[in-house]
Amino acid sequence: MTEDHFGEEVAARYDEASAAMFAPEVVEPVVDVLADLAGDGAALEFGIGTGRIAIPLAARGVRVHGIDLSEAMLARLRAKPGAANIGVTVGDFATTRVDATFLLAYLVFNTIGNLTSQADQVACFENVARHLEPGGCFVIEVGVPALQRLPYGQTHALFDASETHVGIDEYDVVEQRLVSHHYSRTADGTFACGSIPLRYVWPSELDLMARIAGMSLRERWGDWTREPFTRFSTKHVSVWEQPAT
Repeated sequence: MTEDHFGEEVAARYDEASAAMFAPEVVEPVVDVLADLAGDGAALEFGIGTGRIAIPLAARGVRVHGIDLSEAMLARLRAKPGAANIGVTVGDFATTRVDATFLLAYLVFNTIGNLTSQADQVACFENVARHLEPGGCFVIEVGVPALQRLPYGQTHALFDASETHVGIDEYDVVEQRLVSHHYSRTADGTFACGSIPLRYVWPSELDLMARIAGMSLRERWGDWTREPFTRFSTKHVSVWEQPAT
């Protein structure tokens, strides 16, 4: 089973530390795309966390269910207004089953990387396929591995530096892993430190995982506003489709 790196200590400050990701200008384009893809169907979020996307998506009238391994993160979700109608299943989203089918499944904000082996990531795609209705879609938002900014032989790269946050990625290019180190300023002025292990994955590798699971690529954009995905894109939003029959 995937190890839970989002226990009580992380969950207690998650929303505050990720405040920029909760801004309306960040959330609304995500919800626009997901609501459009879900249509009149239901949506399943893999790694629902504290509900950053699920709650506003449900407010649009989409029936949302979520899977998450962290009881601490889910406790924050359940305490929020609008969460009462969101179903939740506790478990590893690579393998945990929900007794329902969905027109949309989605994984946002690099969450696919929390599965730290290729086998687990493949299992996730297969799990998604088991939950999707014919013609349903699977959406992933994930960063493009930033190896171009890593000098030869170097293992650490600074990706963010501000008065409130410092972020450093530590790469293992042999195992295709990284550890994302975060130093966030808290309300009392001190810094809280946390490190999360991830497995970075290339767009082409994700396409192959989708193919293994019986899905095919439908769209790929550079962001949630559906800008084209180019060689300069720092992330991608990819949509794979389940066969209609």
